[in-house]
Amino acid sequence: MDQINLGLDPLPKKTRKEVFLEEMNQVVPWSTLVALIQPHARGAHQALGGRPPFAVETMLRIHCLQLWWNLSDPAMEEELHERPLYRRFVGLDGSARMPDETTILRFRHLLEKQQLAPKVLAAINATLARQGLMLKTGTVVDATIIAAPSSTKNAEGKRDPEMHQAKKGNQWHFGMKAHIGVDADSGLVHTVIGTAANVADVTQAAALLHGQESDAWGDAGYQGVDKRKECEGSVVRWEVAMRPGKRRRLDPARELDRLREKAEKLKASIRAKVEHPFRVVKQQFGYAKVRYRGLAKNTARLRKVCTNYLEVSYARP
Repeated sequence: MDQINLGLDPLPKKTRKEVFLEEMNQVVPWSTLVALIQPHARGAHQALGGRPPFAVETMLRIHCLQLWWNLSDPAMEEELHERPLYRRFVGLDGSARMPDETTILRFRHLLEKQQLAPKVLAAINATLARQGLMLKTGTVVDATIIAAPSSTKNAEGKRDPEMHQAKKGNQWHFGMKAHIGVDADSGLVHTVIGTAANVADVTQAAALLHGQESDAWGDAGYQGVDKRKECEGSVVRWEVAMRPGKRRRLDPARELDRLREKAEKLKASIRAKVEHPFRVVKQQFGYAKVRYRGLAKNTARLRKVCTNYLEVSYARP
């Protein structure tokens, strides 16, 4: 009874969500990101009349909450009204008004229109490099398919024309393909490219390199990458996996084949670094399916989700 009168909480336990937000509050370079966005934001150059806009940092924090918990614009608006924890995180605790779903949507469109997602990713990478977490001596490349709705029951009566179908194994998939380049030592993402699902992995290999690495690793889908025109004159040494059919024909009784098998296992252990970002992006952040129509919007979201992955990795090494 005394505890109630004194306003003491008998169970001062922090939830996992609260701990996560405290970590993000510490590791995300908010001031750097705000400086990138501020020149393009409403009210940056002249007053437009009406109510004053919400602060850029507030809208950026709201946008991050959307990505971390895979929330739509209307759902994000409701969460701000329902969760004091979210309001404290974005700096609107006790505020007289909250941004509605249209305001949230316009901020997202601002990031897409000004192509700020690659700049934000570069800013995070620069921060990690200064901390010594991004060595940039080697890159692992890979790609994964992100599904898109194949239904034609929509206003246009057809599927998204920028998506495409592709066959993986014996199964057909429809959607886009996310190509990423990650640091071979830390596994942190430094480059992200979005294409239609039918674009071959090897065609994007050169674009996934940052230019400072000496070695690059890829699976069997990157066979012949060093012979492509865009890789001519490159000093990067490619370590590409052997095709599965050829690897199965290796004879363990032969010394040379045993050495080849050991080399393949070593390459596979390095390439494994690229699988972790895909798991976090698809499972933790819920980006197993596209949210919008068109490659531009979905690629921008993909880059922002990968930026969130960097932030989480920095907070929890």
